[in-house]
Amino acid sequence: MFYRPAFRSVRLSASATPTLRLRASRALSTLPSNPHVYVFKHPLDSSRSVLTLLPTQPPNVDLSLGTTTSVPPVPDSFSENRHFHPILQSVLATHAVDDPSVKQQAAAFAGPGGFNLGSNKGGGDGAGGANRQAGMGGANKGGWIHVSDERNPPDWGRIAWPEDIFGSVEVDGNGSLVGNWQNSGTYRIVTREGILGLTPYLREKLVQRLKELESEIKQRD
Repeated sequence: MFYRPAFRSVRLSASATPTLRLRASRALSTLPSNPHVYVFKHPLDSSRSVLTLLPTQPPNVDLSLGTTTSVPPVPDSFSENRHFHPILQSVLATHAVDDPSVKQQAAAFAGPGGFNLGSNKGGGDGAGGANRQAGMGGANKGGWIHVSDERNPPDWGRIAWPEDIFGSVEVDGNGSLVGNWQNSGTYRIVTREGILGLTPYLREKLVQRLKELESEIKQRD
């Protein structure tokens, strides 16, 4: 004789509906004021956090913006990575002339309504009037325009503070970017106004370069 195994029918109430539990993955932390900057604990110093544009874990400190003892960072808590600024400047020197935002700025200054900025590169007070900027205006006069951080954009016709200016790029009398990048020498990654803020185009180019360098380091190791 064959016996069929007995199965017990169980009715589940709405409150007893089974739920699917997924293993939680560790989410990446970013700065509240800048979601493009990742925050990791320093691999060698638990009292500090590493700030980087790369999501790689553990972070490569030599490719980071720097480290901080507080989040969000402030000038007194932040220590800049000495390797980062040269990388940033090399990317700006190569790609700033192709940034749509910089092109728009150059065209505006070259037009009939452009400001009479003169051609004395390197002068001018931070956040001062347009006539103090090292740049160019109308009348088919070439000169230089500043490329600055977006964390504290100046009012139209005025320029950023020196700590927010990455550098300057040459423009011809028709508003076309010639190139000839000049490092300002005054830029600071962290100020009281926030941390590094690039246009989407320049940020993409910088992250791309950092990934290339990261790959080269891994191949050497």
